[in-house]
Amino acid sequence: MTILRLNNGDLFLHSPTPFSAEVAKAVDALGRVRHLVAPNIAHWTFLADWQRAYPDATTWAAPGLQDRAQVRASSVRFDAELGQTAPAEWADTLDQSLVPGGLALTRSGSSTGRPSLLLVDLIENLDPDKLPPIARRLMQASAATDGTTARYLRLPVRLGRADAKKAVLAIVALEPDRVIFAHGRPFDSNGAAQLKRAFGWLT
Repeated sequence: MTILRLNNGDLFLHSPTPFSAEVAKAVDALGRVRHLVAPNIAHWTFLADWQRAYPDATTWAAPGLQDRAQVRASSVRFDAELGQTAPAEWADTLDQSLVPGGLALTRSGSSTGRPSLLLVDLIENLDPDKLPPIARRLMQASAATDGTTARYLRLPVRLGRADAKKAVLAIVALEPDRVIFAHGRPFDSNGAAQLKRAFGWLT
Protein backbone atom coordinates (compact mmCIF):
# COMPACT_ATOMS: atom_id res chain seq x y z
CA MET A 1 0.00 0.00 0.00
CA THR A 2 1.13 3.52 -0.78
CA ILE A 3 -0.35 6.36 1.28
CA LEU A 4 -0.55 9.84 -0.20
CA ARG A 5 -1.49 13.01 1.66
CA LEU A 6 -3.55 15.33 -0.51
CA ASN A 7 -3.16 19.09 -0.39
CA ASN A 8 -6.17 19.39 1.92
CA GLY A 9 -4.62 16.93 4.38
CA ASP A 10 -6.85 13.95 3.50
CA LEU A 11 -5.25 10.55 3.04
CA PHE A 12 -5.43 8.52 -0.17
CA LEU A 13 -4.79 4.79 0.34
CA HIS A 14 -3.58 3.27 -2.92
CA SER A 15 -3.86 -0.52 -3.19
CA PRO A 16 -4.70 -1.30 0.46
CA THR A 17 -2.91 -4.29 1.96
CA PRO A 18 -4.29 -6.63 4.66
CA PHE A 19 -5.96 -4.66 7.43
CA SER A 20 -4.87 -4.82 11.06
CA ALA A 21 -5.49 -2.63 14.08
CA GLU A 22 -1.75 -1.92 14.27
CA VAL A 23 -1.59 -0.70 10.68
CA ALA A 24 -4.78 1.34 11.10
CA LYS A 25 -3.32 3.05 14.17
CA ALA A 26 -0.24 4.03 12.17
CA VAL A 27 -2.44 5.30 9.33
CA ASP A 28 -4.62 7.32 11.71
CA ALA A 29 -1.52 9.06 13.02
CA LEU A 30 -0.95 10.42 9.51
CA GLY A 31 -4.39 11.97 9.00
CA ARG A 32 -7.97 11.29 7.98
CA VAL A 33 -8.59 8.48 5.48
CA ARG A 34 -10.90 9.78 2.76
CA HIS A 35 -10.10 7.64 -0.31
CA LEU A 36 -9.57 3.90 -0.79
CA VAL A 37 -8.27 3.16 -4.27
CA ALA A 38 -8.27 -0.15 -6.18
CA PRO A 39 -5.93 0.89 -9.03
CA ASN A 40 -6.31 -2.20 -11.22
CA ILE A 41 -8.36 -5.37 -11.50
CA ALA A 42 -6.08 -7.31 -9.12
CA HIS A 43 -5.60 -4.89 -6.22
CA TRP A 44 -8.97 -4.90 -4.48
CA THR A 45 -9.17 -8.02 -2.31
CA PHE A 46 -8.39 -6.35 1.04
CA LEU A 47 -10.77 -3.43 0.64
CA ALA A 48 -13.71 -4.79 2.66
CA ASP A 49 -11.90 -4.58 6.01
CA TRP A 50 -10.70 -1.05 5.26
CA GLN A 51 -14.23 -0.04 4.32
CA ARG A 52 -15.55 -1.31 7.64
CA ALA A 53 -12.86 0.65 9.49
CA TYR A 54 -13.41 3.84 7.44
CA PRO A 55 -17.08 3.82 6.38
CA ASP A 56 -16.99 7.49 5.34
CA ALA A 57 -14.13 7.00 2.88
CA THR A 58 -14.90 6.92 -0.84
CA THR A 59 -13.84 3.71 -2.57
CA TRP A 60 -12.61 4.02 -6.17
CA ALA A 61 -12.53 1.20 -8.73
CA ALA A 62 -10.33 0.68 -11.76
CA PRO A 63 -12.36 0.53 -15.00
CA GLY A 64 -14.09 -2.81 -15.43
CA LEU A 65 -13.38 -3.99 -11.89
CA GLN A 66 -16.98 -3.77 -10.73
CA ASP A 67 -18.09 -6.08 -13.56
CA ARG A 68 -15.91 -9.01 -12.47
CA ALA A 69 -17.78 -11.98 -10.99
CA GLN A 70 -15.48 -12.21 -7.96
CA VAL A 71 -16.09 -8.59 -7.12
CA ARG A 72 -19.85 -8.85 -7.52
CA ALA A 73 -19.85 -11.87 -5.21
CA SER A 74 -17.81 -10.07 -2.55
CA SER A 75 -18.85 -7.60 0.13
CA VAL A 76 -16.76 -4.81 -1.38
CA ARG A 77 -18.64 -1.62 -2.25
CA PHE A 78 -17.42 0.77 -4.94
CA ASP A 79 -18.56 4.39 -5.00
CA ALA A 80 -16.89 5.68 -8.16
CA GLU A 81 -14.79 4.58 -11.11
CA LEU A 82 -11.35 5.91 -11.96
CA GLY A 83 -10.91 7.65 -15.30
CA GLN A 84 -8.20 8.92 -17.57
CA THR A 85 -7.97 12.20 -15.69
CA ALA A 86 -7.94 13.00 -11.98
CA PRO A 87 -11.32 13.68 -10.34
CA ALA A 88 -11.97 16.92 -8.48
CA GLU A 89 -11.22 15.20 -5.17
CA TRP A 90 -7.47 15.16 -5.87
CA ALA A 91 -6.95 17.06 -9.11
CA ASP A 92 -5.12 19.83 -7.21
CA THR A 93 -2.59 17.31 -5.88
CA LEU A 94 -2.20 14.50 -8.41
CA ASP A 95 -2.29 13.97 -12.14
CA GLN A 96 -3.43 10.56 -13.32
CA SER A 97 -3.74 8.42 -16.40
CA LEU A 98 -4.67 4.84 -17.17
CA VAL A 99 -1.82 2.67 -18.41
CA PRO A 100 -1.39 -1.08 -18.90
CA GLY A 101 -1.37 -2.69 -15.46
CA GLY A 102 -3.43 0.02 -13.80
CA LEU A 103 -3.43 3.62 -12.74
CA ALA A 104 -0.45 5.97 -13.04
CA LEU A 105 -0.30 8.92 -10.66
CA THR A 106 2.17 11.78 -10.63
CA ARG A 107 2.81 14.41 -8.02
CA SER A 108 5.00 17.46 -8.45
CA GLY A 109 6.90 19.34 -5.78
CA SER A 110 9.97 17.14 -5.27
CA SER A 111 13.30 18.70 -4.34
CA THR A 112 14.54 18.06 -7.88
CA GLY A 113 11.63 19.90 -9.47
CA ARG A 114 10.62 16.70 -11.26
CA PRO A 115 7.49 14.73 -10.31
CA SER A 116 7.21 11.49 -8.41
CA LEU A 117 5.42 8.67 -10.22
CA LEU A 118 3.24 5.96 -8.68
CA LEU A 119 2.49 2.82 -10.68
CA VAL A 120 0.85 -0.51 -9.83
CA ASP A 121 2.11 -3.60 -11.70
CA LEU A 122 3.65 -2.12 -14.83
CA ILE A 123 7.04 -2.41 -13.10
CA GLU A 124 7.99 -4.97 -10.45
CA ASN A 125 11.22 -5.00 -8.48
CA LEU A 126 10.91 -7.75 -5.87
CA ASP A 127 13.86 -8.55 -3.62
CA PRO A 128 14.67 -12.22 -4.37
CA ASP A 129 16.25 -12.67 -0.92
CA LYS A 130 12.85 -12.03 0.68
CA LEU A 131 11.05 -14.70 -1.36
CA PRO A 132 10.69 -18.40 -0.58
CA PRO A 133 12.71 -20.63 -2.93
CA ILE A 134 9.96 -21.62 -5.38
CA ALA A 135 8.54 -18.09 -5.59
CA ARG A 136 12.07 -16.73 -6.02
CA ARG A 137 12.70 -18.91 -9.05
CA LEU A 138 9.34 -18.08 -10.60
CA MET A 139 9.73 -14.34 -10.07
CA GLN A 140 13.28 -14.32 -11.37
CA ALA A 141 12.20 -16.26 -14.47
CA SER A 142 9.45 -13.71 -15.11
CA ALA A 143 11.83 -10.73 -14.58
CA ALA A 144 9.72 -9.52 -11.64
CA THR A 145 12.93 -9.07 -9.63
CA ASP A 146 14.62 -6.92 -12.27
CA GLY A 147 12.90 -3.54 -11.98
CA THR A 148 11.08 -3.95 -15.28
CA THR A 149 7.76 -5.18 -16.65
CA ALA A 150 7.24 -8.80 -15.68
CA ARG A 151 7.12 -11.10 -18.70
CA TYR A 152 3.55 -12.20 -17.95
CA LEU A 153 2.36 -8.60 -18.36
CA ARG A 154 4.30 -7.83 -21.53
CA LEU A 155 1.88 -9.69 -23.79
CA PRO A 156 -1.19 -7.69 -22.62
CA VAL A 157 0.81 -4.50 -23.16
CA ARG A 158 1.82 -5.58 -26.64
CA LEU A 159 -1.77 -6.54 -27.42
CA GLY A 160 -2.67 -2.95 -26.64
CA ARG A 161 -0.36 -2.03 -29.50
CA ALA A 162 -0.06 1.66 -30.33
CA ASP A 163 -2.27 2.89 -27.49
CA ALA A 164 -0.40 0.89 -24.87
CA LYS A 165 2.99 1.98 -26.17
CA LYS A 166 1.82 5.59 -26.30
CA ALA A 167 0.67 5.40 -22.67
CA VAL A 168 3.97 3.93 -21.52
CA LEU A 169 6.07 6.43 -23.45
CA ALA A 170 4.00 9.27 -22.02
CA ILE A 171 4.93 8.35 -18.46
CA VAL A 172 8.60 7.95 -19.45
CA ALA A 173 8.45 11.46 -20.92
CA LEU A 174 7.46 12.84 -17.51
CA GLU A 175 11.06 12.18 -16.42
CA PRO A 176 10.16 11.53 -12.78
CA ASP A 177 12.82 11.54 -10.13
CA ARG A 178 11.21 8.90 -7.90
CA VAL A 179 9.11 5.94 -9.08
CA ILE A 180 7.03 3.86 -6.66
CA PHE A 181 5.20 0.66 -7.54
CA ALA A 182 3.16 -1.95 -5.72
CA HIS A 183 5.69 -4.78 -5.76
CA GLY A 184 9.24 -4.25 -4.67
CA ARG A 185 11.85 -1.60 -4.10
CA PRO A 186 11.11 1.82 -5.62
CA PHE A 187 13.43 3.81 -7.82
CA ASP A 188 14.35 6.39 -5.18
CA SER A 189 16.26 8.64 -7.58
CA ASN A 190 17.18 8.99 -11.25
CA GLY A 191 13.78 7.56 -12.12
CA ALA A 192 13.77 8.87 -15.68
CA ALA A 193 16.82 6.82 -16.67
CA GLN A 194 15.58 3.77 -14.79
CA LEU A 195 12.20 3.96 -16.53
CA LYS A 196 13.87 4.02 -19.93
CA ARG A 197 15.83 0.92 -18.97
CA ALA A 198 12.73 -0.77 -17.52
CA PHE A 199 10.77 -0.28 -20.73
CA GLY A 200 13.62 -1.09 -23.09
CA TRP A 201 11.77 -4.27 -24.11
CA LEU A 202 8.94 -2.16 -25.57
CA THR A 203 10.85 0.45 -27.56
